[in-house]
Amino acid sequence: MNAAAASAIRLYDRPSAEFDGRVAHAITALQAAANNHPGRIVQSTSLGVEDMVLTDLIARHHISIKLSTLNTGMLHAETVALIDRIASTYGLSVNVYEPVAEAAIHFVVKHGERAMFDSLALRKACCGIRKMEPLSRMLAGQTAWVTGLRREQSTHRGGVPFSEQDDAGRTKFNPLADWTWGDVWHYIAMHKVPYNPLHDAYMPSIGCAPCTRAIAVGEDFRAGRWWWEAEDAKECGLHVSENTSSWIGKNA
Repeated sequence: MNAAAASAIRLYDRPSAEFDGRVAHAITALQAAANNHPGRIVQSTSLGVEDMVLTDLIARHHISIKLSTLNTGMLHAETVALIDRIASTYGLSVNVYEPVAEAAIHFVVKHGERAMFDSLALRKACCGIRKMEPLSRMLAGQTAWVTGLRREQSTHRGGVPFSEQDDAGRTKFNPLADWTWGDVWHYIAMHKVPYNPLHDAYMPSIGCAPCTRAIAVGEDFRAGRWWWEAEDAKECGLHVSENTSSWIGKNA
């Protein structure tokens, strides 16, 4: 990692007192998940820093969990570049799922490239085409998936459990649910995990390029995502289900 890509580590590498225990718990959880869902479990990586921690844990401990990601067609080049970084660093391939080209093209022709700024309905429709439909193909035939959700990421995610059932009956594992932001970056620094350089540009939460901006000092972790929308609307649907309402706003 070069010196220019060290600012996020300098800013955020602050492990909690529970760091070692949290790492051990995450490893145990991933190993148990793989054992209980042999060949039918996938890490759905956003290529964000939490997901890079999970990928490193999976690779480092030789855990049999496949890696997959969504390339929405609107990601930053820095985000897409991490797919090859994972291959070169860990020798692991990442299955890439993209939106149906015709659907994406039709949406842009009909509503324009900046439709997401025109209404919440259009923004969610864009997410549906570029994220939700490809995710359904990623998860087809799987009985479990792994995400980098953390309780600290937002008020909306304050009650994220370590595991839950999604609407299709699959088990969704969130091994980093109780990790702090400082824990995440301490792990990145300790193991020299590759990460998106946009995190160095004050983008803690990175999505599609039009829908992501840097945050200012004191702003919420996800303030740079869909910043023009009301706080309670700031989800694309990937992590919203009928079961989500049971943990929204909880802190335990």
